[in-house]
Amino acid sequence: MMEIAADGPRAIPLWINGHAYLSVGEAFYDVPQPCGGGILRRVPLCGADEAARAVAAARAAQQQWAAMGLNARRVCLTALADALERHAGHFAKLLMEEIALDETAAAAEVAAALVALRADTVGEAGVVGVVVDAARPLAAVAVAIAPALLAGATVIVKPSPKASAAAFALCELSARADWPAGALNLLQGDASAVAGLCAAGIDRLIYRGNADLGERIAGLAEAADIACVRQFV
Repeated sequence: MMEIAADGPRAIPLWINGHAYLSVGEAFYDVPQPCGGGILRRVPLCGADEAARAVAAARAAQQQWAAMGLNARRVCLTALADALERHAGHFAKLLMEEIALDETAAAAEVAAALVALRADTVGEAGVVGVVVDAARPLAAVAVAIAPALLAGATVIVKPSPKASAAAFALCELSARADWPAGALNLLQGDASAVAGLCAAGIDRLIYRGNADLGERIAGLAEAADIACVRQFV
């Protein structure tokens, strides 16, 4: 699972088709140390090519994931939740480092993600893009992806470049839980990555975060004639 580098900033990869994928692009977002004094991590700012690769992986996996049936998908989500619970301290540390949560708030963020992954809410199938801001970088992802995955959708998560470490680590855990490759993917970046997802032909976009950013995300989806569900938190 993703380690917290002690010898300087490291780039956080994408997660595509069941494995880490490091973009060769030259543009990165430098995640600052919460208390200043340096760079914590670097996040690649991806565009259309990487988005198309992620959507292709999700599209290729969608039929197999849907054909597994509801009970089998529920088993996968439960296994992911169990793995997250076993590594709760690691995830809390990522959150404390990246968005300066205290120990209690970080533990609460992990607990909220666990509740979401174990819920029985069923969404809609298809290939779904999920965009979240930096406010709830783990729980917002879990709340958005769990109903879609349970319904048989495959997902591409696009976290905020300001806080993507926990979402990436969650994708790593899905592989450890023997999920089919391509069911859960992660694309790093900013607005260009979202536009790339829409251009690559996702079936719908889910956004969770603040309203101002949600308006911009909805505009990108509308320009590509992609349905956008906005959930403000």
